[in-house]
Amino acid sequence: MASSLNNLAALHRARGEYAAAEPLYRRCVDILLNRLGEGHPAVALALNNLAELHGAQGRYAEAERLHLRSLAILESAFGPVHPELDASLNYLADLYGARGEYASAERYYRRSLELRETHLGRDHRTVASSLDSLAKLYRLMGRVDEAGQLSDRAAAIRLKKSAKKTSK
Repeated sequence: MASSLNNLAALHRARGEYAAAEPLYRRCVDILLNRLGEGHPAVALALNNLAELHGAQGRYAEAERLHLRSLAILESAFGPVHPELDASLNYLADLYGARGEYASAERYYRRSLELRETHLGRDHRTVASSLDSLAKLYRLMGRVDEAGQLSDRAAAIRLKKSAKKTSK
């Protein structure tokens, strides 16, 4: 039931029907909380979905509260350096960036980048995505030289991966 509610809410959200999506996401969270308890990773994912809806509506304070709660659940369940934290870290970074809180955004983007490099390797395409996100933030902050270095590194990763595909 929770999965169906989540999927229907996601459909409404994709259509921009936020008022229809919100009660479905909330019901999904309630079901998972009652069935699995506050500390379950599935609850964290449901909270992130609701937080993303709030963020799309410009309700940043509510989105932040839910994202932080989700991250705390995941850190408690998996520890502070587990790959499962990656999405929550990026959601928070995006949220802080949208609010112009660049120092906070940088902290979460950097933490995500470190996780990805540790668990996927420095030359993984997902690492390139993290580098691009951080470079975009640095451009907004006026740190153009650092942004260029990160973009160059991301491009080099993609070029290397592309060359490997064509040589097979």
